[in-house]
Amino acid sequence: MIGLVRFLYLLALGLWIGDIAAFSFVVAPALFTTLGPATAGDAVAAIFPRYYALSAGAAGVALVGALVLARAAASPGWWTAGVMSVALGLGATVWAAAIVHPRAQQLRVALHAAGRAPAESADFRHAHRLAVALNGVALVGAIAGLGFSAATMRP
Repeated sequence: MIGLVRFLYLLALGLWIGDIAAFSFVVAPALFTTLGPATAGDAVAAIFPRYYALSAGAAGVALVGALVLARAAASPGWWTAGVMSVALGLGATVWAAAIVHPRAQQLRVALHAAGRAPAESADFRHAHRLAVALNGVALVGAIAGLGFSAATMRP
């Protein structure tokens, strides 16, 4: 049973890290370079709900797995650090999905209706910076969780 939990935990972490890395370093830059800010913004806004759902789902599975593995460990020190890292990353993902993205989307729609580009708005730029920072926290949390768990699995 622990072997299955370990597999699901590592699979979830890999999916979560891959989701963040692919979107942040490949998809979003390619869209903005190819389509320009307005059209790319529309595309990214359409992607975000699925992106956040996949990230939160994978992070949730990873957190449950880390908790089970920490409880089963003879010495849970590294697992405790892993649980905390994954929980931090999950919290950042949920905050971005539930608070920051809806606010940025409201601002974006209002700015478009007023004939203004989102980049012209200090409020939108702030929401964007916050979303990027939270995405970075999620990525670091996931990678740290992977690193801490790797320390427990060495021979």
